[in-house]
Amino acid sequence: MNTTNPEGNYGEAGRPARKGVHASRRSWLVMQFREILRDGPGTIGLIILLVFFFIAAFGDSLTPYGPNDLQYLEDGSLARGEPPSARYWFGTTTAGRDVFSQTLSGARVAVVVGFLSAIVTVFIGSNVALWAGYSGGKLDEFLMGLVDITYGIPFLPFAIVLVSLLGTSIWNVILIISLLFWRSTARVIRAQVLSLKQRPFIWSARAAGAKPAYIIYRHILPNVLPLILLYTALAVSTGVLTEAGLSFLGFGDPRFPSWGTMLNDAFRAGAARRAWWWIVPPGACIALFVTASYMVGRAFEASTDPRLREYGG
Repeated sequence: MNTTNPEGNYGEAGRPARKGVHASRRSWLVMQFREILRDGPGTIGLIILLVFFFIAAFGDSLTPYGPNDLQYLEDGSLARGEPPSARYWFGTTTAGRDVFSQTLSGARVAVVVGFLSAIVTVFIGSNVALWAGYSGGKLDEFLMGLVDITYGIPFLPFAIVLVSLLGTSIWNVILIISLLFWRSTARVIRAQVLSLKQRPFIWSARAAGAKPAYIIYRHILPNVLPLILLYTALAVSTGVLTEAGLSFLGFGDPRFPSWGTMLNDAFRAGAARRAWWWIVPPGACIALFVTASYMVGRAFEASTDPRLREYGG
């Protein structure tokens, strides 16, 4: 695992020499970004994610109609179940709404839920792992006990109970994802911390009198950062899939159209038999977003572990 603090490079009180530390971290991030760009699938995945970001940011100006606006034909009748055409690129729903506009609007929900849930999930899991792995003893047993408890909680019943108590909203979906999915991040990163805390540069910091919080966030955190960023990339796809699944089951936010909500509406209307154009766009977007996230995560994993590149990744 790459390190940003060379072992033994410490001044008084176990503090690393500050000169060039921040610059080296920036250089490391730039280097990892360049490695991802050298990877063909990683570059493609990054471009796809940037396109979704652009759509999420400027979707209101890109959509020809409002996602919930009713569309009417020239004779004044409601445009129910219209196939794709020059006017309605992705056709219309059986309720007379433009599928293309709904698809673009759904990108915002996917980006917000995917990335916010990933950040919160990895933040919780990383901090639990850092403190459990470094401290050991009763704190480690307690925190890992929480991890075991979360593994024993079935996701769908848990989501149903929380939605029943808190209501349906995007923020509650993020909360549901964050409360359970930090467990894998915590378990994997803790194993790395257990190895790192036995290194000589950690012993040197302890001997110099550095406090646990300083050692954890100054010395150990930079060394597990590649793993944290990798799990962040993977958690984005998990968040998008989970939000789509909950919305498909009717637990999404009805105020904001999402790809899962579109599939739910299409399923209830029997679109699989008579309006395929209603199903394909949201399904394709979910698959594309998740695949792109995995491609970026896989490229980043290969850039942090030279052995993967050596054996063909």
